[in-house]
Amino acid sequence: MRVIRGKKDGPTVFISAAIHGDELNGIEIIRRLRKLNILNKLKGTLILVPIVNVYGIMNLSRYLPDRRDLNRSFPGSIKGSLASRVAKIFFDEIVSRCNLGIDLHTASIHKSNLPQVRTNIDNDYTFKLAKSFQAPVVLHSELRDGSLRSVAQDSGIPILLYEAGEALRFDEVSIRIGVKGIVNVLREMEMLPHLTNKKNIKTPIITRNSTWIRSNESGMLRTIKALGDIVKKDEIIAYIDEPLGDDSFEIRAIFDGVIIGKSEIPLVQEGDAIFHIAKLKDLQSAETKLEYFNENIIGQSEFYELNNEEIIE
Repeated sequence: MRVIRGKKDGPTVFISAAIHGDELNGIEIIRRLRKLNILNKLKGTLILVPIVNVYGIMNLSRYLPDRRDLNRSFPGSIKGSLASRVAKIFFDEIVSRCNLGIDLHTASIHKSNLPQVRTNIDNDYTFKLAKSFQAPVVLHSELRDGSLRSVAQDSGIPILLYEAGEALRFDEVSIRIGVKGIVNVLREMEMLPHLTNKKNIKTPIITRNSTWIRSNESGMLRTIKALGDIVKKDEIIAYIDEPLGDDSFEIRAIFDGVIIGKSEIPLVQEGDAIFHIAKLKDLQSAETKLEYFNENIIGQSEFYELNNEEIIE
């Protein structure tokens, strides 16, 4: 953990990663963030926690050794399970002392997520911060019992979730969007100086509804569409082929939307979640907003420290 205190008073914000021990992108995001010279102009306090679930990291596992999900164990108990005890300490010592949290995640094992911020878009404050992050998508997300975001909200502490990339893998685009997004949020909170040139501000896609499409057959998944692709209702997005036969089964989009999550392994069983699609009303506008993500997002940054980083292949 690292605490960075500004010379002037301001809010206290925590940035956390690896609540799930196989979600690694956030660790690299925090490593790069803490090297930025712009933090010398910080107002308030930044608490950086690159690894919350140390046990999971050591075992390359989403869970703790007791097979519990740390992000379903809040607020925790000092006399409970290992997951409950870790949750209790993290919440009491870090989260409860802050005005805002940004929790960094990836997709679960063998899946990948388009960079996206999840929050309650009916809350004006968190919605404003989520948009300022400038990830390609802002997705309305309901609270889940036992999650950090749910318990923090009950305590009056808003949390933004950044979901991007794949478990046990680094993804350069997701990392760079994450670093810049955190800086954008800190600027929106007036903890860092604002940009003088606002031409580069990107408007994300806002969506309230999303659904996982599940396989209705077992076999080998042959995907036609990728993360970030705009799809129309009934459009074919993949096929499931019989490995020992000649039959192929079509997978079609169930509504107009954008693919924000997908399976990364070709072997699927009946009932497996294979595509996560966020519902959209205006496909043309959404496609325009996604252009910057498909262009040279890992090109020149305003931070020379990021430009000097070796790109992770």
